[in-house]
Amino acid sequence: MKAKPAYRRVVLKLSGEALQQPQKGCGIDAGVLLDIAEQLKEVSSLGLEIAIVVGAGNIFRANSTTGKAIDRVTADYMGMLATVINSLALQDALEKIGVHTRVQTAIGMQELAEPYIRRRAVRHLEKGRIVIFAAGTGNPYFTTDTAAALRAIEINADVILKATKVDGVYSDDPVKNKKATRFSKLNYIQVLNKNLQVMDRTAITLCMENKLPIVIFDLFKKGNIRKVILGDPIGTIVK
Repeated sequence: MKAKPAYRRVVLKLSGEALQQPQKGCGIDAGVLLDIAEQLKEVSSLGLEIAIVVGAGNIFRANSTTGKAIDRVTADYMGMLATVINSLALQDALEKIGVHTRVQTAIGMQELAEPYIRRRAVRHLEKGRIVIFAAGTGNPYFTTDTAAALRAIEINADVILKATKVDGVYSDDPVKNKKATRFSKLNYIQVLNKNLQVMDRTAITLCMENKLPIVIFDLFKKGNIRKVILGDPIGTIVK
């Protein structure tokens, strides 16, 4: 019997670091990229619609340059361009294993990808294509977390699935504090009041105002993308 996904349409938020080997350098690791692509191929065959927002931390971190040599606005645009590099790499990996994709960018670069057009994005999803949203919101001072929240709301997604390197949200850094406790459920106000590092405050506020749930889960545990798509109780849910 074919497994039934818990959602109709999802936005998967991948950090840039998700495309590199954990704790190893920077850039894009071909093996990790292929593994993610194969997991996405498996879950896309279940019949749900998948959109993806990729970060840029494996290539460039805009906030690390703030107040230093590079102007903040310039640094943010550099980060947006880095998300395009990651998006094209993920598209290439997916297409090589037979998954039809489209990359849409918030900054015009027609030689590389489509411009972001909401109706076109929705139509791609309805046709079974995976849509990768690149270049954030196209504006400085907004993170890719906020871009994921914004795009999810625009395309009427059921949930944001935030893939991280830990298995949920903790009361403290579980690496530094072994007594940190993991939350299975949170509401938006708790996340904001406790200053939990789920997503930035703008993204959380957008999700709260539009009643969009967020599931935070460990990307690097094999099979977790499938589990979270099927609605298994893993990670932390914010709603």
